[in-house]
Amino acid sequence: MTQHFIVIGNPIAHSQSPKIHHVFAQQAGIDIHYQRQFCPDNAESFMAVIEAFFKGGGVGANVTVPFKQIAYDYCQAQGSLSEHANVAGAVNTLLLNTDALKNGVPHAKALYGDNTDGQGLINHMLSLSWPLTGARVAIIGAGGAARGVILPLIQAGVGQLTLANRSLNRAEILVDALSNANQTIKEHAIKTCAISDLTGQFDLIINATSIGLSGETLPLDDELNGNYIYDMMYGRTLPFLQHFSARGAQVSDGYGMLIGQAALSFERWTGHRIDVAKASQTLYQMQK
Repeated sequence: MTQHFIVIGNPIAHSQSPKIHHVFAQQAGIDIHYQRQFCPDNAESFMAVIEAFFKGGGVGANVTVPFKQIAYDYCQAQGSLSEHANVAGAVNTLLLNTDALKNGVPHAKALYGDNTDGQGLINHMLSLSWPLTGARVAIIGAGGAARGVILPLIQAGVGQLTLANRSLNRAEILVDALSNANQTIKEHAIKTCAISDLTGQFDLIINATSIGLSGETLPLDDELNGNYIYDMMYGRTLPFLQHFSARGAQVSDGYGMLIGQAALSFERWTGHRIDVAKASQTLYQMQK
């Protein structure tokens, strides 16, 4: 029997999710139909799409820009959230809570929201054999991307964690919000600073901004260095990675994170655990 999935966004034509999930389905030996779903940029339209999809027999939905916050609000009000989604304040994976359905709860009140972005990042780094335990880590950016990866990084055992942002106040606000939301984060005592004040040697530096896609560069200190450098963006040459690669660092863009978070979504929906290394090899070959 064919299982139906969608990815909802605006814009959405560029999404690689259908290709990725069909590779997963081939590996798992199941029949799926996964399509892109454009949605007008408002909460009412998003909720209408979601309710129609699940009431029509849909199994799972991915959520991308600009609807992750709306999906979070929807699940908080009418469903349930995973720990990672609750801390991130955003949802990228939706499925039906079967326990709620068994109790006679209508579809609209049985949605479960998860956020697999952060764990997808961790899984990609581990597949690259990047050491995380005790690592001194700097995250650049204090938006939704950074918010979604902080708890998974701490759970992966990183050591000192510094959050840097152009606006120091925004970084401080984010750390306060996360500390109030989660005891594990509170106990980790995250440091904050302006990007221009971020300096010294780190084991791992993560760019959680989208600035590289615009051709702009970050105001990085000349004394800032890292052994492993990750940019969560992908799909083009990224100045952030070029800068540190020239200094001898190991670097990676975020395409592996995209595959990793998708694999976790697929597992939530179908129960099939994906061999991500094998799927990645296929997908990277398709990229060429």
